[in-house]
Amino acid sequence: MFGTGFIVNKRIKHLVTDFKAKTPRICKISVRGLFFNYSLICVRAPMEEKDDEMDNFYEYLDQIYEGCPKRDVKIIIGDLNAKIGQEELYRPIIRKYSFHTLSNDNGIRLINFACSRNMVVASTMFSHKDIHKVTWRSPDGQTFNQIDHLLIDARHVSNVMDVRTFRGANIDSDL
Repeated sequence: MFGTGFIVNKRIKHLVTDFKAKTPRICKISVRGLFFNYSLICVRAPMEEKDDEMDNFYEYLDQIYEGCPKRDVKIIIGDLNAKIGQEELYRPIIRKYSFHTLSNDNGIRLINFACSRNMVVASTMFSHKDIHKVTWRSPDGQTFNQIDHLLIDARHVSNVMDVRTFRGANIDSDL
């Protein structure tokens, strides 16, 4: 219906307990698990230049996050338009395997969001070749960025076994 969503395999369709589309940029699906339930939040953040939109985006993200049951494992995935750096100051939240050296403004905003909710940016936790970190390539093929991320509650971070990018799928989604 909007600009974000989930594809659910028919084998687990019966485990889906809820779906909410908060805005065209944010939606949430709740899935029943064996030991924990999961709240998966899919996002597509505005570009960095759009400060007013970004403020609204994080306000809505906060609302949908706070609306998740307290005991759920909360996972945020998607295009956050955030370059996360390798700054030592943020290591408890971002670890050390980011593609970028320095965080941009969206990256700092995302780190602050994660920190205030005791989350970890799992997409920067694992050592991979740069080609497996890059999530966006410019149309001319000259600029590469890691702007899509996965965040998870810090208490459940040990459940994440790996996060990486698989090359090849290109749907030219940038407008």
